[in-house]
This record gives sequence, structure tokens and C-alpha cells, in this order.
Amino acid sequence: MKRKLMDQNMGSEIRSAIEELSVMVKVKGAILVPAAEHGGGDHAQEAAHIPTRPFLSLCSLLLQVLDKIGPTMAVLSQDIHQNIRRLETKHESDLSTYSNMVEMLKNEATEGIARNVTSCSRAFVWLTRSLDFTVALLQNLVRDPGQNMQQAVEESYNVTLKPWHRWISSAASKVALMLVPDNETFISSLMAKDENYDNLKLEIETMVSLLVPYLEEIHLILRFYHLDRLKSN
Repeated sequence: MKRKLMDQNMGSEIRSAIEELSVMVKVKGAILVPAAEHGGGDHAQEAAHIPTRPFLSLCSLLLQVLDKIGPTMAVLSQDIHQNIRRLETKHESDLSTYSNMVEMLKNEATEGIARNVTSCSRAFVWLTRSLDFTVALLQNLVRDPGQNMQQAVEESYNVTLKPWHRWISSAASKVALMLVPDNETFISSLMAKDENYDNLKLEIETMVSLLVPYLEEIHLILRFYHLDRLKSN
């Protein structure tokens, strides 16, 4: 993972994210959602699969996208980094078992620790929501390239993260919004060398088309494990 992230000068983070997503959707064809979500019985949860390493690589790549927004995303970026590291540590403790992220959720649910402050389940929930935020932001900017960057960030935050943040987190976000770069600066920072806006827009649309349905299935898994309503501490 680290080697790949060092090679960002070879292409944009968006392009690399597409590569990771392509790997993820090829695992058993896609996520196989616990069949109990569809009335298939608890035993079928064994089929749910989220490949850990590609998922964490994707989160690391999109963390770099958020970093380009600057100090506004500092707190969120720090949380993402810590959550990635927590899941990496768990994965490294048993590479075989935890090659499937769902095994972490299943084990913590069995042990009754899924909602603990330092649980892997909680880290996974917030990484998923951070991906939701990133997708919403990129969709806003592609849909309306002339949109004010501060407005795009605020609208994306309100839809994806604000419902799960306590009042203090929400209040801090108001102050942070004053520090966002302008739209053109942010878009330019996402482009690979010699890339133009039309190519970047196509890459973003490709990434979103892969990631949105994947996130929808992840949210089904979170509901299965009763983690979908989890709020910040």
C-alpha cells in the first residue's frame, strides 16, 4: 500500500482510486450482502466480503483528496488516518482471517465490543462515512463546476457527516469552512500531470459509478450489524 501511495506522480489519486475499486468489485464479483438483509437467514452472513487491503488503500487515496482542501479537513483527515491505522493493525494481526473486513465486524459483534470507542467496527463506520462525504463532494463539483467550493463542502458535509456528529463537531465545522480553497485551485490539485479538466471529470464520474453502488452495499452490511446509526463520541 505504501509503495503505491508514493507513486502518485504517475497519476491522479482519482485514477488510482479507480484501480483499487476495480480490484474490490472483482472479489466474488462484488460485495455479497448478508442474506438476512433480504430474508435469507443469518447463516448466509458468511458470504459478505469486503477485501481489507484494497478498501484501506482506497481510503488512503481519498484521504489525499481531502488533504487538498487544506486545514478545513484537518480534523477529519486525522480521524481517517487513525481509523485506517487501527484497521491495518487488526489486519496485520491475522492476515488470513482479516483479509475480509466483515470478519472484524462479525468478531466484535460476537464479543459485544463493536460500539466501543476504539473498536474496528467504529473505525470502519467512520471510514465509510468519509467515503460518502468524498463522493458527495466530487459529485457536487462535477455537476456544477462553477459552484462555490465552500458551499460544495458544506452541502456534502450536511448530507453525509453532520447527522452523526455531536454538536461540538458540527460547530467546529462551521469555522473550518472559512478556510476552503477556491474551486479552481482544488480541481487543479486533483489533476495528474498534463491532464485536462475533461479527462479528470471522466475519471471522477467513473470512480463515482464504481464507488456509489459499493457503498450502498456496505451500508447494508452496517445495518445488518446494527452499526448504521452509530454517532460520534
